[in-house]
Amino acid sequence: MEIVRKRTFARAGLLGNPSDGYHGKTISVSVRNFSTEVVLYEWDEVEIVLAQHDRARFRSIQDLANDVQLHGYYGGIRLIKATIKRFVEYCQAQGLALHDRNFSIRYQTDIPRQVGLAGSSSIIIATMRCLLDYYGIDMPLEIQPSFALSIEVEELGIAAGLQDRVIQCYENIVYMDFDRSREHDINGLTGYAYEPLHPAEPPQLYVAVHTALSEPTEIFHNDLRGRFLRGEADVVNAMRHFADLAAEGREVLAQGDAARLGALIDENFDIRRKICRLPDWQVQMVKTARQCGASAKFAGSGGAIIGTYDGETMFDHLRAEMGHIGSQVIKPRIYAT
Repeated sequence: MEIVRKRTFARAGLLGNPSDGYHGKTISVSVRNFSTEVVLYEWDEVEIVLAQHDRARFRSIQDLANDVQLHGYYGGIRLIKATIKRFVEYCQAQGLALHDRNFSIRYQTDIPRQVGLAGSSSIIIATMRCLLDYYGIDMPLEIQPSFALSIEVEELGIAAGLQDRVIQCYENIVYMDFDRSREHDINGLTGYAYEPLHPAEPPQLYVAVHTALSEPTEIFHNDLRGRFLRGEADVVNAMRHFADLAAEGREVLAQGDAARLGALIDENFDIRRKICRLPDWQVQMVKTARQCGASAKFAGSGGAIIGTYDGETMFDHLRAEMGHIGSQVIKPRIYAT
């Protein structure tokens, strides 16, 4: 029996986010400490197997309410179904014939949910990779992020940008330029300029994840997008500023300037705070990290932060203090070992 296994890692936005949805620039890193694995194998009919978080039975109504608060209303099944549908349509549009062998597909993930580490897109991309392998389809890497984004935005109505999908397709550290001048079409999908970065000295980074509280990405992005589309000057200018931080960060990483990188990270968050009302518990994560001497910004939409630290003494202090406010601190594994 043919068994296809594909793994996609969590990610953290290092600089520039959330300008990726507004033709800006970003730098993002893989967080291999957390991942989603999708397994696909030949079966009599097409079957999507429920995963741990796709619950339909609960001990009580309070258990149901708690589950929805932590994980939202939707699990990964809708993401897999939408990916399969879009994959079929892509192949039809490209005149690519698919064999008639059915399959069973299932996923498991340990990526913390709704804290901005790209758990949803990881399910889509791992599923996409399984389908490409199972059917022997060659989709250019450059457009795979746009294909994945179209599933969330066009199929499911989820507000999102390309950053998560780019880093999860390319992995490691990637600089992304989403300026309109960098747009180009491949097979009906839009690609931009994606540049893997290889700093001689990888920065000392940490990621902190709140272990109890979370917030769906849509809560943050939908309001911000509306303000941007209405031309609110503060938001429009902030998106340009975010992009400039990422562009400078690309040079700073090449130079190995840890102090300047930390300053850029702090500035990224400070700009975001000026244009958004942020939950107190999320701001507290950043404040606590900075009180330890580390830099800090949101890794995504909120609920996880990323920053630089200086030495093991600071890291141990950071881990202890963040633990007091319910946050787990890790050193992200960016590269495959």
